[in-house]
Amino acid sequence: MLALLLLGSVAVLYGFISAIRTESVGLLLPSLGAMLLLIILWCGLFTVQPNQSRVLQLFGDYVGSVRTAGLWWANPFFSKKAVSLRVRNFETTKLKVNDHSSNPIEIGAVVVWQVTDAAEALFEVDNYEDYVKVQSEAALRGLANQYPYDAHEEGQMSLSTNTMDVAERLKGEIQERLAKAGVRVLEARISHLAYAPEIAGVMLRRQQASAVIAARQKIVEGAVGMVESALALLSSKQIIHLDEERKATMVSNLLVVLCSEQSTQPILNAGSLYQ
Repeated sequence: MLALLLLGSVAVLYGFISAIRTESVGLLLPSLGAMLLLIILWCGLFTVQPNQSRVLQLFGDYVGSVRTAGLWWANPFFSKKAVSLRVRNFETTKLKVNDHSSNPIEIGAVVVWQVTDAAEALFEVDNYEDYVKVQSEAALRGLANQYPYDAHEEGQMSLSTNTMDVAERLKGEIQERLAKAGVRVLEARISHLAYAPEIAGVMLRRQQASAVIAARQKIVEGAVGMVESALALLSSKQIIHLDEERKATMVSNLLVVLCSEQSTQPILNAGSLYQ
């Protein structure tokens, strides 16, 4: 089409110049008409960039889309709106919401998305870029209400510990909301998560207390295992025979030594076992 337009332009220009030289009105008027027609035809040329789509419309009617990069020609009266198909990302604002335990938290997310259907992006929603942002924040709010910030029970999912599972769930919820806009969500993950400032201090002390309790439980479990092993070895190798009262004393002493937060000072018994 480009070659035809070039040849036509050369021919029309030659005829126009000839008409001026010969001062022929009969040749000048058709030349002017042909030039006007060529100008209109030239307006039908348009380019499509890589990862770009052109949506064609004729007087409000959707005609089609062109996604292949290159130089194209279409009806000059078509409108040709460009829509980028490149991967984009944005970060939501830090939202203040309540988690599943009704604790106020601050949460933000990064969403990576891409337009896959330019026609749906233009015609199904008013402004698809704003639509992506608003619906992503709405999905993030909904997700934050479904999980607690911290897991308070064994096996419970939480926002702070199950980051991969939460990210997949967030991606699915955003994709479900954006499907009608011709948008595909490539990735969605939490970028900011913290307790709200008014309860951050209290929740920090709670986390510290939980960590101390968990550590003490581990210490006690290990100490009990070591005492049990010591009694079993003494009995199996018949090193000494202890009655129940002496076993209780030995267990008590070992537990104090193993579970104490400070170093203990041993006291040697120089007499018999019962003194």
